[in-house]
Amino acid sequence: MVSKPDWLRVKAPQWERVGNVKGILRDLGLNTVCEEASCPNIGECFNAGTATFLIMGPACTRACPYCDIDFEKKPKALDPSEPERLAEAVRRMNLNHVVITSVNRDDLPDGGASQFVRCIEAVRSRSPQTTVEVLIPDLCGNWGALEIILDAKPEVLNHNTETVRRLYRRTRPQGDYDRTLELLRRSRQMAPQMYTKSGLMVGLGETDAEVREAMVDLRGVDCDILTLGQYLQPTAKHLGVVDFIPPEQFDAWKAYGESLGFLQVVASPLTRSSYHAEQVRDLMERYPRTPN
Repeated sequence: MVSKPDWLRVKAPQWERVGNVKGILRDLGLNTVCEEASCPNIGECFNAGTATFLIMGPACTRACPYCDIDFEKKPKALDPSEPERLAEAVRRMNLNHVVITSVNRDDLPDGGASQFVRCIEAVRSRSPQTTVEVLIPDLCGNWGALEIILDAKPEVLNHNTETVRRLYRRTRPQGDYDRTLELLRRSRQMAPQMYTKSGLMVGLGETDAEVREAMVDLRGVDCDILTLGQYLQPTAKHLGVVDFIPPEQFDAWKAYGESLGFLQVVASPLTRSSYHAEQVRDLMERYPRTPN
């Protein structure tokens, strides 16, 4: 096993503020990807009063070997009260920007698209000034389901690429690299006013050239925002880390991404897809788009 370097250490959070966020989540019976996916930034984000909400979970219908979220072939039925409970949490936490993600729900005809819409509408009803980012699964290539989500007009549509083309079958056996690119391409075409976003994790054996190729592919479908972070092995049963990428390499990828035309590149060992996601509000001010 490769030893974890010093640059992956995180600061201890102020547990009083962390407890406040946890209390709201427990009171409203909500899941977060911060907890379910063992995110290393959970202390920092909870301490800042933010969280990434995980809907339709916590069990996923896929068992990707890098992910710490539980697998369940037939998860529970959707909870009709979830959107209102989520919206109440957003109100209590006074969030300016909210990230809503989900497990894969391949058991549902629309992959859960309708539940995303109900959550977006509930948040807009209680917190109309809050911008909404949805981090969605690939919906098994159901473009009608994608259109359902886009019609709700989230400000940001995020779908993670996760890894380079060569490693896709091993890392995301039920996913497809080209399907991910197609989802982002269609999102840009169907909702040109919206910002699109994707993320890559590194340290699984990819080369610098392969990372740059993936970045070029994402710009080829006009993806606006890119996140790059170090993969960390959740447990011994998950894919192992091949190498820990030094911070200076992330700086080089950030510079390359900016040269390709990404509006924003967030790249560091501890970056995750929702890390400092609220910064997109500044991006919206710098690069405004006219709503449909």
